[in-house]
Amino acid sequence: MPLTVKSGTCYALYVYDAGLSINLERCRAALSSLRDSEFAEARRPPAYFDYTPLPIRITQQRGVPQLPGCQPLLSVEIVLYDFGAVAVIYTIPFSGDLGRVSDLSSALYSDTVLHDDSRKRVETIAHELRGSVLKPGVSDLVEDYVIFQFRDLETDCGLGEVHSRHGQELARILRAERQALSDQEVADAVSCRISYGTDDLTLIDWNAALIIDPDAEDMRAVLEFANVELLELRFLDRQLDDALDRAYDEMSVARWRPLGRRRSGSTLRRISRMQVDGALLFERVSNALKLMGDQFLARLYRLAAQRFHLAEWNAGILRKLDTIDNLYEKVNDLNATRRLELLEWIIILLIALEIVLPFIRRLLGSY
Repeated sequence: MPLTVKSGTCYALYVYDAGLSINLERCRAALSSLRDSEFAEARRPPAYFDYTPLPIRITQQRGVPQLPGCQPLLSVEIVLYDFGAVAVIYTIPFSGDLGRVSDLSSALYSDTVLHDDSRKRVETIAHELRGSVLKPGVSDLVEDYVIFQFRDLETDCGLGEVHSRHGQELARILRAERQALSDQEVADAVSCRISYGTDDLTLIDWNAALIIDPDAEDMRAVLEFANVELLELRFLDRQLDDALDRAYDEMSVARWRPLGRRRSGSTLRRISRMQVDGALLFERVSNALKLMGDQFLARLYRLAAQRFHLAEWNAGILRKLDTIDNLYEKVNDLNATRRLELLEWIIILLIALEIVLPFIRRLLGSY
């Protein structure tokens, strides 16, 4: 008997960076003061989650888009984080066999409707809350992810055997592929899996995750934050690349001249701002989520971090931050050297003037 989903929900996630930071207290005040607002405060995070500070989760009731061939979308949820990230989550109900779920996965992978709609929503809410955002600007980077939750299903085997008995179909759902996959690809797609009991199963891949559990709010929240963290690390990595290129260019074209001190000073200030902005964003993202004593959710997060290669992103960013620190020291040393050289020239000129001045006085006195 094929595996059939009697009741399921798909959560399509799109994450953007909207600024250096968001003042969440001002956001709450602004949302409550909007007279004709379509924004309404949504659910709080699960009890095991310790966010610092607590993100704002809101729902939008109007203008929910519809996908061709899919059931009507239930809602759109927007989550605002203090470190500048904004997540847009679309809730799509579904049912049927794994073939239909695979078709939905492929449709979402090639879809542009939700992608365009999510960007418009982020730009709109960023405009509404522009007074609460430091250095506002919606980035062109987007991290999209899909979470399939099977709430009720019929299967011919236990959940412990689902990944092996129906591995081909599950892998195609996770990879959004319509064609048959190789055994190696199937094994890799279903390799990151975790279960708490005998009646639940979670598969995590780089493009999508699949949760078999009627109540998976905690697990979805962990996967959601892991994608937010991935987007911010990608965004910060790109910013650091651009910053390193600019710093290198400015140092390469620098010349010793009267205006050189001013040029080096401005370069030093820019590199210093790069240090502060990069370090603050990295620390805020890294310390935003703490799992209070729930070992299963901590294991789930580590598994998602492994699949998303968060450790490699962290290592690369720390290496680039160290490089910027070295650039700052080099520019600072260059400024100090130039100041010493200028002082030496002033001393030389004063000595020369002291030597020449008596001769000038004697020469003038002879006339």
